[in-house]
Amino acid sequence: MSDTTLAAPKGVPEYLPPDSAAWLAVADALRTPAVNAGYGYVELPVFEDTSLYVRGVGESTDVVSKEMYTFEDRGGRSLTLRPEGTAGVMRSVIEHRLDRGPLPVKLWYAGQFFRAERPQHGRYRQLQQLGIEAIGSEDPVLDAEVITIADDGYRALGLTGYRTELTSLGCAECRPAYRERLTAYLAGLDLDEATRARAVQNPLRVLDDKRPEVQAQLADAPLMLDHLCAECADHFGEVRSSLDANGTAYVLNPRLVRGLDYYTRTTFEFVHDGLGAQSGIGGGGRYDGLMAQLGGQELSGIGFGLGLDRTFLACRAEGLQVGPERLLDVYVVPLGAAKARAALLATELRRAGVRTDLSYGGRGLKGAMKSADRSGAAYVVVLGERDLEQGVAQLKDLATGDQTPVPLDQLTTHVKELLP
Repeated sequence: MSDTTLAAPKGVPEYLPPDSAAWLAVADALRTPAVNAGYGYVELPVFEDTSLYVRGVGESTDVVSKEMYTFEDRGGRSLTLRPEGTAGVMRSVIEHRLDRGPLPVKLWYAGQFFRAERPQHGRYRQLQQLGIEAIGSEDPVLDAEVITIADDGYRALGLTGYRTELTSLGCAECRPAYRERLTAYLAGLDLDEATRARAVQNPLRVLDDKRPEVQAQLADAPLMLDHLCAECADHFGEVRSSLDANGTAYVLNPRLVRGLDYYTRTTFEFVHDGLGAQSGIGGGGRYDGLMAQLGGQELSGIGFGLGLDRTFLACRAEGLQVGPERLLDVYVVPLGAAKARAALLATELRRAGVRTDLSYGGRGLKGAMKSADRSGAAYVVVLGERDLEQGVAQLKDLATGDQTPVPLDQLTTHVKELLP
């Protein structure tokens, strides 16, 4: 038998009690606004045919060229652990013909995604995301809805230290001419060989280069917002007007470039400066040509992916109390022959929605009360043989120390009245 201690793979975060309760609360807060807006849940495969991501995300992206976990199955088929959610949702919508029904198709999803990153704080190889997709409408009000849903989720958590960065990446009509202008500008810069190759393959990605020596040369680079066609400019203006009407704050960032090739028109990112280098806690945008690119109809779409791990870290950075302050409401302590009745009492409380644990193993009162204190419960119910004879249980408030006998047939109702 090996003496090597087993550990989780590098770059895979784990959430254990009590932190896991806060993590679940983050996921619930971000999900609720989507559910309230009529988005239905979709459960996606964890792996897909590799070609889905090559076609849908783009061969030139870092995600496809460097970060995917790709493997062959026993039949020789190339499969990839999902690195993002939108392509999989689009494949599912096309395959199951959801696009042939009422539009827009509004879906939300959540789960693990996988990227072969170099692990660091907030950058993981297994990351958790929650996303939504709205497919089948070009209405700019829908763009504003999507952004507002994310913003409402962050605000529900109490986050204040983030900002929403917004831009438009144009469309198939106006972006080619802009790309030519940008490519010509980049050709005149002093760039290293790798960056020069990127400028030819995907010039927009160069705008996202964080190196100071590159950014210094980009000061006068042409910006997409200055070269939108009339239709894209009108669309973007309506998006901003709708966001203003919603009370959803944003800042314009004309240099914003997302890491996936399918984005068009409205594009956005949520940034939290309290996280250091990995400051993006979510983002998304419109992808008007993606469905047709994957073999479906010419339908537009817009969505986002929110990082649950980074949102959790953002809450910690702001010192927010997220989720329940305690995991238990009641701790039941049986004494002697009252064990069976105490176990039934714990079941009755649980079925009534009261979070309840039980002292196991026949421990004495002193040891059981120490366990009750460590459990974080608000109340302790002590049930002994004499209490059984009298038809009562002793209910103790751990905050005040007050102890009161309560009839057994009234205990559950009484405890529920005491809880907030």
